[in-house]
Amino acid sequence: MRGACTVNDLHGMYLHHRLNSSRLVVLLQQWAREDGARAAQAPQQDVAQVLSQWLGTVDAVQLSRALHAIESLPSAGGTAAAPGPALGMAALDRFVQKAQADLTTLLTARAAAPKPLRARADNTPVEMPDPQADADFAAHGPRYLELQRQMDTRLLALRAQVRHAIAKGSPALRQLAALDAVMEQMLSAREQRLWASLPGHLERRLAHRHQTHQQALQARGQADEPPRWRQPGGWLWAFEQDMQALLLAEMQVRLLPITGLQEAAHHEKTGQQE
Repeated sequence: MRGACTVNDLHGMYLHHRLNSSRLVVLLQQWAREDGARAAQAPQQDVAQVLSQWLGTVDAVQLSRALHAIESLPSAGGTAAAPGPALGMAALDRFVQKAQADLTTLLTARAAAPKPLRARADNTPVEMPDPQADADFAAHGPRYLELQRQMDTRLLALRAQVRHAIAKGSPALRQLAALDAVMEQMLSAREQRLWASLPGHLERRLAHRHQTHQQALQARGQADEPPRWRQPGGWLWAFEQDMQALLLAEMQVRLLPITGLQEAAHHEKTGQQE
């Protein structure tokens, strides 16, 4: 039977995912190329390298102190920590999968159909909203921000629940759970700034879709038909697919700490059974 992993071993595996090969970065690079913007030229970097750039000197000192404290957890007080209850990995996996499926359903739900404008006092027929209003990002930005807010709330709760579950496992997993709590607190503000930048990319994507649509009409000498914009194949329909793709890519990156905890727990359990 293998010995238990140290917190540094698990920490290294926890940072193994490659942020720059994530769906989010690939999608944004694709949009930049299609929009004629200069694509990012930075070499691929793994998460450990990215985090090292996010952490300042003071942060690094605080993290170093936290790691030393965490590594002493199993022997705190001069006695070995009592083993926790068996970690039910199958149940934990099902729990995470369901949470992810529920969130995916939320993020890919179709936007509510525009409601007709209020009927006029003279009882003339009710008018439908002007499709031209959908060409403005103001019609889409608030929805993206609200879905981001719901994603943030759900995934923060899920991360805490997974962390609590693995903390019931081996001493090494308890160390990892403590490390994850430190990293979450230390990087939260920086992550929020990253998420806040995404609507700007989406706004540029809307402008690109609209411009491409107009150029295609001019090339064919056709008149525009705004009521068709949201129909399959229309430019607003395509933009809706873009919004869903960006939300799902953001979710994938936000899930990395959670999947990292899961993988570490699987690795630790498998290692102890060898």
